[in-house]
Amino acid sequence: MNLFVVLIGGLAAGAASWLATAGVLRLLRQRGVLDIPNERSSHAAPTPRGGGIAVIGVLLAAWLAFWLSGAAIAATHEFWIILAAGAALALISWFDDVRGGVPAIVRLGAQAIAVGAGLFALPEGGVFQGALPPVLDLALSGLIWLWFVNLFNFMDGIDGIAGSQATSAGLGLFALAVIFPAAAGLGAYALALAAVALGFLAWNWQPARIFLGDVGSVPLGYAIGWLLLSLASFGLWQAALLLVLYFVADASFTLVRRLARGEPIWRAHKQHYYQFAVAAGRSHGHVVVAVTAVNLLLAGLALATTLSSAAAWSALGAGLLLTAALLCYLRFAIIRPAHAD
Repeated sequence: MNLFVVLIGGLAAGAASWLATAGVLRLLRQRGVLDIPNERSSHAAPTPRGGGIAVIGVLLAAWLAFWLSGAAIAATHEFWIILAAGAALALISWFDDVRGGVPAIVRLGAQAIAVGAGLFALPEGGVFQGALPPVLDLALSGLIWLWFVNLFNFMDGIDGIAGSQATSAGLGLFALAVIFPAAAGLGAYALALAAVALGFLAWNWQPARIFLGDVGSVPLGYAIGWLLLSLASFGLWQAALLLVLYFVADASFTLVRRLARGEPIWRAHKQHYYQFAVAAGRSHGHVVVAVTAVNLLLAGLALATTLSSAAAWSALGAGLLLTAALLCYLRFAIIRPAHAD
């Protein structure tokens, strides 16, 4: 990994994301592609939806440039599959954002196909490092990846939360790629991810002027999932989990609660932990700052997993306690009187 070239490329990707989002914002306003608030929304005013087309367009272009230029060593020769699948998911999701009406089964089927193809673009050796038979390794990896694509989409429910998670995960992955030689091939892609997410976050911070839409959250979940599973394939599964531990915990616990109540899990709702905090009076910005602070601490713990096996398990334990504390804070903290977002 040519660190200087990667850093310059990351800066360019961030600037391009910021500029492209500005252009898409004007286009969406002109076309009237708006997210209209309803009883399950966390925003109060109609807001352009579909800004993720700028984010994903710049991200895939940056990844392609890094790959073709040789500035970053691809983790696999089948990297083109990730680019093609990400673009396909973006196209389907863009159509759904703009026109609506794409059945859930079609969207899920497209995600499953993208994940199935993407399994061939993971590093050799398996995500579970020989602990499972190859077929079971692939099957379980695919299920985890498919769940992550959907949970990332589910968690994009307030201003700035998805962009901040993508930024912190990307920065953590980049730092791991710098200090852990086996993961060096992921560094450029991770930094580009953080950069484009940060460029979009400037427009999506409370009060958001534009939303990602499924065109952003679905392919972003797919791209981050590939990076995390690749990291796990290099033996750093604790680090991979720590980088997104809050998102995984919030979405998973929320899913289990809704299943236990017999609620349709595909319908929009306001039952995530971060949504409880907003409903009780915390601003979107306050919640996202709290989540980001914990995410950065989790990224620090992820770096500590490279020290030794004992350090990896200790870091994971500390991360679980930290995430549990955040969930309790969001769900049960004493909240100040509500104020407008």
